[in-house]
Amino acid sequence: MVKLDRIEHNVEMPEGVSASIAGDTVTITGSKGSLSRDFAHHKVTLTQVGEGLLVQVDLPRRKEKALAGTWKAHLNNMIKGVTEGFTYNLKAFYSHFPMTLAVKGNNLVVNNYFGERVPRSADILPGVDVKISKKVEVTVSGIDKEAVGQTAANIERCTTIKKRDRRVFQDGIYLLEKA
Repeated sequence: MVKLDRIEHNVEMPEGVSASIAGDTVTITGSKGSLSRDFAHHKVTLTQVGEGLLVQVDLPRRKEKALAGTWKAHLNNMIKGVTEGFTYNLKAFYSHFPMTLAVKGNNLVVNNYFGERVPRSADILPGVDVKISKKVEVTVSGIDKEAVGQTAANIERCTTIKKRDRRVFQDGIYLLEKA
């Protein structure tokens, strides 16, 4: 078995995107905004080479090799976020009781879910925009992939069913597509 002495991942910056490193914090700025994230590890290093970034590990073990690939994926997600953004589309499905959706501050409120009198709510994370159209379609968008995905998961999770057969009672808010 061959041992690798160094792993290097190049992350290229597209036109209109810039990156800066201050200590362990990387800030990527693009047309939609800027994102910052901490990248700290004692063996994995992140340096700026020209316009791009270089993730480097000397004498990597399995976990350091995996971490270098994870950092590259995080940086690519940050670049995509500041250039294109992320959008998740969800839809509310119901069979008998028509649920109503409303955005109130940093919460999405679901009223009349299965005829319940107490409304259910889901947290909307900072930097995420939630819009409701046609009374049942929910659009979650933003530049931070993790915040957008977590907000969509919070919305899905607030309509979970307890003590009922999920094959029969299929009401809820479900993810349709990611873009």
